[in-house]
Amino acid sequence: MKDSIYFISDAHLGSNSPEKERLKEKRLLDFLEHIKDDCQALYILGDLFEFWFEYKNAIPKEHFPVLMKLKKFTDSGIPVTYSVGNHDFWLGDFLSEQIGIKIVKKPISVEHQGKRIYLIHGDGLAKKDTGYRILKKILRNRVNIWLYRLIPPDLGIPLAKKVASFSRDKTQSRDKEFLRDYEEFAEEKIKQGYDAVIIGHTHQPCFEELDKGIYINLGDWFEHFTYGKLTKEKFDLLEYK
Repeated sequence: MKDSIYFISDAHLGSNSPEKERLKEKRLLDFLEHIKDDCQALYILGDLFEFWFEYKNAIPKEHFPVLMKLKKFTDSGIPVTYSVGNHDFWLGDFLSEQIGIKIVKKPISVEHQGKRIYLIHGDGLAKKDTGYRILKKILRNRVNIWLYRLIPPDLGIPLAKKVASFSRDKTQSRDKEFLRDYEEFAEEKIKQGYDAVIIGHTHQPCFEELDKGIYINLGDWFEHFTYGKLTKEKFDLLEYK
């Protein structure tokens, strides 16, 4: 019986050496296989890939096994929702049209098992992170995306992955300074009537029982291998071993 809702974020597939990447990918594939029999719905809160850019007739090929596993989920009737993260600026329609994943570009409110849940990747939430909010608008500009597509895929994809890795290393250490901002954001949403607020982005696993709700930060899938789970109206943050 399918009675659980699952939440993951920040796998950053493609960010490690080939050997580490194979181990990380295998662990994620094992996890997806492990949950498929009781999964009512799967939510991916951004940055599944270190970098994803779709050309008209090309996508990054190394993620094929994970994409096929997710397609098995959607083909079997398990809804998969992808909330866009800061490494997902240039998602096209491949994941939605070919894999069957629902792509959302804004925070979403969902209800499962009588629980009202607020879901967001979390980039740009920190009060002092104005520089990133400006950069976000530049990177998502349609003209800039069109210009980048002029670079051949064999050059454009490796180049963007290097830039993405540099950006992740820099922002990961900085975002630790903003963790209290994320907690305050969750507190405010819970005051608005949400039972749980689930966020990604910081790569720092966190489970807090606040006055009237739960705050979860999902951590990541390259160091902590943590995920959120809702079963029988109970939230958990677990590590997949």
